[in-house]
Amino acid sequence: MKLNLSRKLKNVSSSMTLKITAKANEMRDNGVDIIGFGAGEPDFNTPENIQYGAIDAIISGKTKYTPASGIKELKDAICEKFKKDNNLAYLQDNIIVSNGAKHSLYNALCAILNPGDEVIISSPYWVSYPELIKLAGGKPVLIETKEENHFKYTVMDLEKAFTENTKAIILNTPNNPTGSVYNETELKDIADWAVENKVLVISDEIYEKLIYDDNKHISIASLGKEIKELTIVINGMSKAFSMTGWRIGFAAANDEIIRLMSNFQSHTTSNPSSISQYASIKGLTESYDIINNMRNHFINRRDYMVEKINSIPGMSCYNPGGAFYIMANISKLKNKSINGRLVDSSMTFSNILLEEAHVAVIPGIAFGNDDYIRISYATSMDNIEKGLDRIERFIRGGII
Repeated sequence: MKLNLSRKLKNVSSSMTLKITAKANEMRDNGVDIIGFGAGEPDFNTPENIQYGAIDAIISGKTKYTPASGIKELKDAICEKFKKDNNLAYLQDNIIVSNGAKHSLYNALCAILNPGDEVIISSPYWVSYPELIKLAGGKPVLIETKEENHFKYTVMDLEKAFTENTKAIILNTPNNPTGSVYNETELKDIADWAVENKVLVISDEIYEKLIYDDNKHISIASLGKEIKELTIVINGMSKAFSMTGWRIGFAAANDEIIRLMSNFQSHTTSNPSSISQYASIKGLTESYDIINNMRNHFINRRDYMVEKINSIPGMSCYNPGGAFYIMANISKLKNKSINGRLVDSSMTFSNILLEEAHVAVIPGIAFGNDDYIRISYATSMDNIEKGLDRIERFIRGGII
């Protein structure tokens, strides 16, 4: 029997990152020693004070429904976080707590888009941006960015992509998958352009705490009253507090947008986990020392990876300023044979690496650019050294 299923969902692509991860897991289950560079989550455990916050919530019976948009105590903690970290003043009516930052992002898109509205994003992009925009009834418009510009778009790029249907842009800094960070001057230029053209800005700041060297995280919403009114700030607990499985994200925006997002969430998922909400208060209101320790580990890993990748024939990368990913350029390996197998795409290269060197990476085509692979350094230094040594030996020994 042929069923007439949803045309909207038939147009949504499956996740390439999950495909390569599933293949790596299958090989691992069969006893193959796989080094995984695909992780999108910190390899550190959730801080103890947050763990105990969850235990206290369970024991004290805070395990029932909460208000759909989140408990007041957590909203207060989020408001204080925005004031302290980002110089942004919000009230509870400006805040929604969701089941992860991805959920906040989808709620935001559903709250602002009508059929045919366009949302501008940079490419390489986080894999879910285009699909979430399509699910919300919009049309993703890509700006192809360049490595020499650290994969950042400019006002000139935005101007070329702008049409009468442009409703919003997505700004992701620090960026997944490129690790790029926009500086204050660049953000001011983008803010002025958005205000002039009355374009909403969805500012995905989930990696704000994982930023290195002289880079500084600045929320575009903090650059003036007009841009603050146009900005929906997306953030959450997953990356900075190593709480990916706890599923707590949050958003801040003008109260009209937040009201629509809250209404939508109340009918689709209701409240995020009550236990995770109470535990998150601990993370936001107590010491950030553990984040600083985690960041120092990421800096050491990044520095080692950048130097090593740039020493491997046919591969190169720039030094990312944040997050925990490196986009390694493999364009010089394309159309060459390695161990008798032609590298004609990032997917082919990733499959060859997995099958013959037993190293799992994410093909760049999943992020919109086929000349790259994404390598995560959210894994131990031992794994990083071992995995990159395997890649180097494989390429040096097998390339023709």
